[in-house]
Amino acid sequence: MIEVEQLSKSYGPREAIKDLSFQIEKGEVVGFLGPNGAGKSTTMNILSCIMPASSGSVKICGFDVFEQALEIRKIIGYLPETPPLYSDMVVYDYLSFAARLRNVPLKNTQSAVEQVIEKCSLKEVSERIIGRLSKGYQQRVGIAQAMIHNPDILILDEPTIGLDPIQIIEIRKLIQELALSHTIILSSHILPEITQICKRVIIISDGQIAAVDSLEALTTRLRKGERLVLNVRRNSSEILEKLRTLKKVNAVTEHQPANYTIDCEPNADIQDEIAQLSLNNQWGIVELKTVSMTLEDIFLKLTLEESEVP
Repeated sequence: MIEVEQLSKSYGPREAIKDLSFQIEKGEVVGFLGPNGAGKSTTMNILSCIMPASSGSVKICGFDVFEQALEIRKIIGYLPETPPLYSDMVVYDYLSFAARLRNVPLKNTQSAVEQVIEKCSLKEVSERIIGRLSKGYQQRVGIAQAMIHNPDILILDEPTIGLDPIQIIEIRKLIQELALSHTIILSSHILPEITQICKRVIIISDGQIAAVDSLEALTTRLRKGERLVLNVRRNSSEILEKLRTLKKVNAVTEHQPANYTIDCEPNADIQDEIAQLSLNNQWGIVELKTVSMTLEDIFLKLTLEESEVP
């Protein structure tokens, strides 16, 4: 659905993005991550036909962003980090205006507006002036305008910024519902949010691709193996020694008495061996589970650590 090849954008001598290449399939919800200044907003502006690239190619549903921008705008809804709102307009009137800008047929405008008002929980403020709304409600109005024409693709830049915890949960649920019928690119600095919503992430650093993969695959690649956590009732020095003798175990670390981290080879599948070892030696297993790297761990390793390599 979205094909990006060797995409670059320069501002004079400074390269904002350099040779970005990635693909996004229909129905995917993809997290788009990077430090401030990495090139996220530049890339999203190019995908949404707001800004031209310096070189490379982008095709969305077969349309070229450089030659068929009007066609692409019909199938994309975009929420920039600062929502494009008219502060002196009433919410309902603004969304009706947005519908007309998006060429929603006049006979369908009312139902389209009412539908996004319902989905974004704006009913109680639909007759209020946008400039007098809280930051959270203004953010919801921004999401509603991106959805007004029921686009195939949604590009959301920080959609939950400024929302309270209850509103964040509601917007996450909305995005998950939209994912059933839309392709979504989601940029956010709230990494647990990406983990809950997205199946795959694109991470950029210094304008270049640092990773494109699922969280599970990135964990395996960066750790070069699997990690297990073992908690037992019995505390003994022999536990550490016996765990280290198991095949496919690369390292064992005791973090506190009777609490161990076991680093294994990829696809080691040694949980049964550990359970049997515990039973034979009467350690008393409290917990044995596989743990993945958090998205924060992955993000820091791919952006911070790699940027420090000379």
